[in-house]
Amino acid sequence: MPKDPRIKKVLVIGSGPIIIGQAAEFDYSGTQACRALKAEGIETVLLNSNPATIMTDPDVADHVYIEPMTLEVVERILEIEKPDSVLPNLGGQMGLNLSMELARSGYLDRTGIRLLACKPETIDRAEDRELFKETMEKLHQPIIPSEVVETLQDALACADRIGYPVIVRPAFTMGGTGGGICENKEKLIEIGTNGLRLSPIHQILVEKCIAGWKEIEYEVMRDHKGNVITVCNMENLDPVGIHTGDSVVVAPSQTLTDHEYQMLRTAALDIITELGIEGGCNCQFALKPDSYDYAVIEVNPRVSRSSALASKATGYPIAKVATKIAIGYTLDEITNDVTGKTCACFEPALDYIVVKYPKWPFDKFVYADKSLGTQMMATGEVMSIGNSFEAAMMKAVSSIELGMDTLTHKPFEELTDDEIVAHLHVQDAERVFCVYEALKRGIDHETIWKITKIDWWFLDKMQHLADLEKGLAKCNGVLSLEQYQTAKKYGFQDKTIKRLAQVDALPVENYRAGFKMVDTCAAEFSANTPYFYSTYDGDNEAAEFIAAKEAEAAANGQPKKKKVLVFGSGPIRIGQGIEFDYCSVHCVWTLKNHGCEAILVNNNPETVSTDFDTGDRLYFDPLNPESVDNIIATEKPDACVVQFGGQTAIKLAKHMDEIGLPILGTPADAIDEAEDRERFDELLERCKIPRAPGRTVFNLEEALAAADEIGLPVLMRPSYVLGGQNMIVAYTKADVIEYMGVITEHVDMDHPVLLDKYIMGTECEVDAICDGENFLIPGIMEQVERTGVHSGDSICVYPAQHLTQAEIDTIVDYTGRFARELHVTGLVNVQYAVSNGKVYVIEVNPRSSRTVPYISKVTGVPMVDLAVRCCLGEKLADMGYGTGLHPNAPYVAVKVPVFSFEKLHGVDTQFGPEMKSTGEVLGIAPNYHDALLKGLIGAGYTFKTPGPASCCIFTVKDSDKPEFVDIAWKLKSMGYKLYGTSGTCAWLNKHMVPCNEVRNMSGESPNIVDLLQSGLVDYVFSTSAKGRDPKRDSVRLRRKAVELSIPCITAVDTANALVDCLRSDHDLKNIPLVDIATLYHKK
Repeated sequence: MPKDPRIKKVLVIGSGPIIIGQAAEFDYSGTQACRALKAEGIETVLLNSNPATIMTDPDVADHVYIEPMTLEVVERILEIEKPDSVLPNLGGQMGLNLSMELARSGYLDRTGIRLLACKPETIDRAEDRELFKETMEKLHQPIIPSEVVETLQDALACADRIGYPVIVRPAFTMGGTGGGICENKEKLIEIGTNGLRLSPIHQILVEKCIAGWKEIEYEVMRDHKGNVITVCNMENLDPVGIHTGDSVVVAPSQTLTDHEYQMLRTAALDIITELGIEGGCNCQFALKPDSYDYAVIEVNPRVSRSSALASKATGYPIAKVATKIAIGYTLDEITNDVTGKTCACFEPALDYIVVKYPKWPFDKFVYADKSLGTQMMATGEVMSIGNSFEAAMMKAVSSIELGMDTLTHKPFEELTDDEIVAHLHVQDAERVFCVYEALKRGIDHETIWKITKIDWWFLDKMQHLADLEKGLAKCNGVLSLEQYQTAKKYGFQDKTIKRLAQVDALPVENYRAGFKMVDTCAAEFSANTPYFYSTYDGDNEAAEFIAAKEAEAAANGQPKKKKVLVFGSGPIRIGQGIEFDYCSVHCVWTLKNHGCEAILVNNNPETVSTDFDTGDRLYFDPLNPESVDNIIATEKPDACVVQFGGQTAIKLAKHMDEIGLPILGTPADAIDEAEDRERFDELLERCKIPRAPGRTVFNLEEALAAADEIGLPVLMRPSYVLGGQNMIVAYTKADVIEYMGVITEHVDMDHPVLLDKYIMGTECEVDAICDGENFLIPGIMEQVERTGVHSGDSICVYPAQHLTQAEIDTIVDYTGRFARELHVTGLVNVQYAVSNGKVYVIEVNPRSSRTVPYISKVTGVPMVDLAVRCCLGEKLADMGYGTGLHPNAPYVAVKVPVFSFEKLHGVDTQFGPEMKSTGEVLGIAPNYHDALLKGLIGAGYTFKTPGPASCCIFTVKDSDKPEFVDIAWKLKSMGYKLYGTSGTCAWLNKHMVPCNEVRNMSGESPNIVDLLQSGLVDYVFSTSAKGRDPKRDSVRLRRKAVELSIPCITAVDTANALVDCLRSDHDLKNIPLVDIATLYHKK
């Protein structure tokens, strides 16, 4: 049955800010959905609070609301726009929960608006643990013994009945938030209390722990007629007990017998049919290794992280098909876009193997607890495709950007055999490398399997890699052709082979990879979407494809197009997120519009850039020099673009320069000039621009001498960084010593450490577009937090609120000088510190930055589009947006960062020069106060009215005490009781603000912990001179507040902003909602 004629206008709910467990995959599925609806002529309205996504682009939907995602806002949008339906299953858990609130509040019934794709009762049967259990029992599907409880007493009684260890899973949360494995009663009390509080309906599931079973996932599709297919099945390398988002995943599954595969497939299809889900759905199973026992773990009635992986692994556009099903089509009516001939009810068949490898933030948080469990910790992932598990695994490891080119992890090489076996018991982010080290030493598979429960098949394949690596290391300078070709076939890079075999020349020079096509149907039908992966087995389908395309164009008399390689930004991590994917995609769109062929290289399965129809061709391969050389050998491109893929792409600039491929835009030398400390100093001298005095040091003695010379406090960081990785403000000599110790352990010392005088002032940021002569600044942003807090973690406001006209003129003038002196073509980002009327430069980045998407949307200046046109040789003056500083927009926009601290254990939540936020939300309003309020609500800050016993806790460092007096007084006058630790309390009382003393964490009970657990604390204000080390009282206090979901403010300026909002009318109903799509583009 064709599309439902009643559907004319649909509200699509997005997934909000990026947090661990809910990342870019929903931007990808939401964008695909909006495009599918538009193609059907349906008007789309979009709500998403995240400004960094492609999905919130005015070109994607007809009406775009970047507003807080609350029930009240959704109802107001429904009243303004009056859509006839809501599409809930493409916005992750956020979209699902909001739709459920709408259904429960009775609003949908009153207005007659329909929920497409899943009925509220379907969502309940999959998400509510008790109903899910009943449904499974009705289908005779085995599940793990468990009970749903609503109090801690019941949870303890239940654990006694089914026996420890047990797993706790809260209802209606995602990424395993609040759950965990409890081995004993104490652990259950801690995790259980936490889980009950985090579940929106105060209910948790206590289930028997079956750690050690295999975890298998099926991605299935169903339409309203009841046609069902499985798109893909996947297998986790790690057994049950590690969250699937933190597991190495292979697709299709490799260790199942045909009987097991069919048994689980049938179960998955029965479940989706019984639940009546229309669209995509993900079923997770646990399978006992040596029997046919299995159990259903959970069912997600929505497009999930695994769907993005399944889509990219098979080439089957799950989100698009799910959207078409939601508006009434059936699977046999939808064509498969990849082949263009078959319909969407063909199950994809794969003739290759895909490996997904998680990207964890632990290289950034040195003190974090690295152990993995049922709560997700990875911020992103890479995917690699190969024709053997070995080759795909080697590609994945080099894509993950940890500086590794085999599975050998240096620290493990130094341990004894016994220590290695002992370390196998640790489930952490480095476990795969530990297993590999054990295999290299010949520890038998039986021992490893007993400890890790990783299937023998995987151990066997990893043993093969270990043997190849050991074989190369035995060469001693003599390498045979056969041995070389075998190593290449299984994924070893040339530089690795040279290093291991100790040879200078290889048996064959320029031994290049061929490329195979991903075609969804194991080559049974011809595919017409070009999407390739590299192999060394002699075929080169990409070369044939390009030759055929060019012959066809020549036959039709079309001119030859200019070919441009665009490098993506790799896995999502803190400091390099979805913003760079936004820039890459816009770059590709502009290149295509201007008659170029755009060829994308990226390895992140969650993004829009790796969608099969974004570029003209897509190469799913690692972003390292050798793999890029292979692509260039086949494609023979005319130029490449490096400025839109963050630091990952910038790192390739030097290599492109060496092999002579022209870079569109800013030359490689200028990039080096901005990043290399000494050259940058010379540049500033030439431009006559002031900056903080600084020194370059290589060891501790030099560091202490430099700190004496320029005077503390100093800002310390390694040269060449992104996202303030490993940065710190050192206030004392002890800080300098501690920092140099940490850095020399984690970073190779080829690059020195930079020491700068720390300037206290307002931090501003500018993104500019240059064409070699002129420049255009869409707007100046001002950070609410003072210098010393990373710009990605600071609340940021456009247009700047507190700069004088003279300061603005200076900033514009300096930006122009940089642009001309560095010969920037395209985008440049400059950060300034303004202190007592003087403007200092902090850093210059000749590439797109984190703020580009947000400023593009707010000012209506399509920055990436203009930048690409400049790179292609057009002039700014001809583009119609003017030059110099663009006039201010008619309203204020405030960006508020969002953190994922409850997922990362042991990470200090205090702000500093190192970036910690994973995502951001935007508040748009006619004035600063209202915009800030929208931003804070969108970021999840709760505005409470103080009850009779409500209190706030203050514990702040000496330098902040004077400024907190006013803040404390304002809270006191609102009716809060104030508590403080000894020093802060004495200071406040001395300045006439009544405060009660509370003992610190190391003090005897009742102390600050008992006060936090009482449930009376609304806000905690904690700043300390020293942070990071999880053993310090101040860090433990902030962690405790996070675990109890109490807002904990760690910077004076954030505290001021929050308290001012608290004291005024904090109601959204009088603040207008802004549709940014119709703001500049009048329909």
